[in-house]
Parts: sequence; C-alpha cells; structure tokens
Amino acid sequence: MKKIILFVIASLLLIGCNSKEEKQGIKDKPITDLSIYNLPEKWTNQDGKDIELKELRGKVLVMVMIYTSCKAACPRLVADMRHIEERIPEEYKDKVQLVLVSIDPTVDTPKRLKDFSIENKMTGNQWVFLRSNEENTREFAAVLAVNYKKISPIDFSHSNIISVFNAEGELAFQQEGLGVSYDKTVSKIKEEAAKIE
Repeated sequence: MKKIILFVIASLLLIGCNSKEEKQGIKDKPITDLSIYNLPEKWTNQDGKDIELKELRGKVLVMVMIYTSCKAACPRLVADMRHIEERIPEEYKDKVQLVLVSIDPTVDTPKRLKDFSIENKMTGNQWVFLRSNEENTREFAAVLAVNYKKISPIDFSHSNIISVFNAEGELAFQQEGLGVSYDKTVSKIKEEAAKIE
C-alpha cells in the first residue's frame, strides 16, 4: 500500500513539473522568423515603463495604430477594440492583450496615453498603450501594413487595420475598415487563445 501511495505522489509531482515546463516553454522556444518579437525597439507604455515587444510573448495580441488627438477614424477604431474586448469569452481574457500603438509619439506622451486610456475606459491589465520614436513607429507600421501621413500639424491620414497575432507574435489575421463586422476577428482571437496552455 505504501508503495502505491508513494508511486501516486511521485506521479503527481512529475505531472506538476511537466505542466509547469509546458507553460514556461513558449518563452524558451526560439522566436520564429515571422515574429514581431524579432523587432528590437524599445517602447514606452501608458505607465511610463519601457518595454520590448517580446515581453508580450505568450499572449494573443490584438493591435491597432491610432493617435489620441484624432477626431475622425480613431474614435471608431477605439470603439471597435472595446467591442472586440467585450466579446472575448471570460476563459480567454487573461490570454489576450489589446495593444494600441501611437503614430504620433510627439503628442502621445505616456501621460497623454494614460489619460486617454482612462477617458475611454480601457484601464484593465488587458489594455496596453505604446509609443516610441518616429523611426521605430514607421518600421512597426510597415510590419502591420499600416500607412500613415501627417496632413497638418495635428492631423494624420492613416490605414484602419486591426491585427491579430498568435502567442508567438506571428500575424494570424487582419481586418480593415471601420465599424465593419468583427466576427472573424473575434473568432480568430478565440481560436488562437484556445491554443495557449
């Protein structure tokens, strides 16, 4: 009987170790050539903390590029992101990060991004607002296929694209347009989140 109990305890300990290794595994795997985590740039979030994109690895990323002083397309994109977040099932919420990247780093300081997140009720841990310098922002926009151009001192013309990245930082899905049905976007987020242990 003692041998059986010891065997069961040993088996449970081994299972516990294996599942812990599996959870840590994604961070230990090499980053693939198609991953945005190859980009070495530093970004600053809405709390003034400097981060690298690879710190977001292991979660499904839903990304959009905006600027906070925008009065036309961005409020609609922000609303779309909020609606997408509302449709993510509870069991996947902690596996998804919603990321808004500024195309106007001069105006969008960390404080401005923080204020914007509060104004738009996007203050939970799932929301990340990022800014960098002009060069990094341009490079990142090119990766997302987002075009933008300054058309006045306070205004930009820009693409309206929501991108979904898998846990490895590889592009899984993109949706273009404002106020369109985001059923496919939500479906892809759920599909990718379900793959995360």
